[in-house]
Amino acid sequence: MAYKAEYIWIDGTEPSPMLRSKTKILPDGAEIGDLEAAPIWGFDGSSTNQAPGANSDCVLRPVFSCADPIRGGNNVLVMCEVLLPDMTPHITNTRAACAAVAEEFTNEEAWFGIEQEYTLFESDGVQPLGFPEGGFPEPQGPYYCGVGSNHIFGREISEAHASACIEAGLGISGTNAEVMPGQWEYQIGPLGPLEVSDQLWVSRWLLHRIAEEFAVAVSIDPKPVKGDWNGAGCHTNYSTKAMRESYQPVIDACEALGKNIEEHIANYGPGNENRLTGEHETQRIDQFSYGVSDRGASIRIPWQVERDQKGYLEDRRPASNMDPYLVTKLLLKTTCS
Repeated sequence: MAYKAEYIWIDGTEPSPMLRSKTKILPDGAEIGDLEAAPIWGFDGSSTNQAPGANSDCVLRPVFSCADPIRGGNNVLVMCEVLLPDMTPHITNTRAACAAVAEEFTNEEAWFGIEQEYTLFESDGVQPLGFPEGGFPEPQGPYYCGVGSNHIFGREISEAHASACIEAGLGISGTNAEVMPGQWEYQIGPLGPLEVSDQLWVSRWLLHRIAEEFAVAVSIDPKPVKGDWNGAGCHTNYSTKAMRESYQPVIDACEALGKNIEEHIANYGPGNENRLTGEHETQRIDQFSYGVSDRGASIRIPWQVERDQKGYLEDRRPASNMDPYLVTKLLLKTTCS
């Protein structure tokens, strides 16, 4: 029996790319699990900010597939990279450069765990869940990991999303309510650079798709509500084999990151200057620091890492709308070169 393959890709919208997808019907026996044999497909790049109308053809090449937890059955989700018709990477294809760096530093055995924060809005995209119309809820405090309908808004979406990620076989490791009403987080990893990036993008698609069922909009804007409210980040936990075996490589990595601040900030997500203000558990965007248990630092070394004298670091600078292909590539290059 024929089945559906949802081809997902990252478009060329600026400053923050959007996810797009369309459905390919595959005949019975057409195995998409073998990505080398998976059929490529095309799309109209002039409608996704990726090509002019006079030369609009772009190519989708599958790079990751998993079960489709929404449709069920034999249906699948297929993450794709975008190519030009000559089969070279499109300018919006950040995965290709990440793959090259991942291959260069494969002996480092890098692991990444990414904490994706997001904010739920009414379908108009203006009113955050949990905010009274035309006003504000009580100040931050009771919402983080809270319980109760007076403090928690959108749990049904978070639960449905977590279950969908599990059913899809993604490496989701947790989820929780965040500091602002209607704000949530989930974590993907630990996985290698390409695996965590592919799966984070698929998990984002699933989040948007599930929110559709509840007539709710998902925002990954790094500062979705102005004022005295936490922004939304994508804290990235990172280690190499050497860091997991001893403490000095953790410190060396922190020192290396402090010498390449501008390139990282430039690639850590648009609008991040509205979030990295030195308040709300952030370091200022124009400053760099690292410290044990310090959530006001650029890089946090978890307390147990100092105690065990081995482990990982948490880069707290990436914004919620960051591109994981860019972030994982930069962390590898900066700390391993």
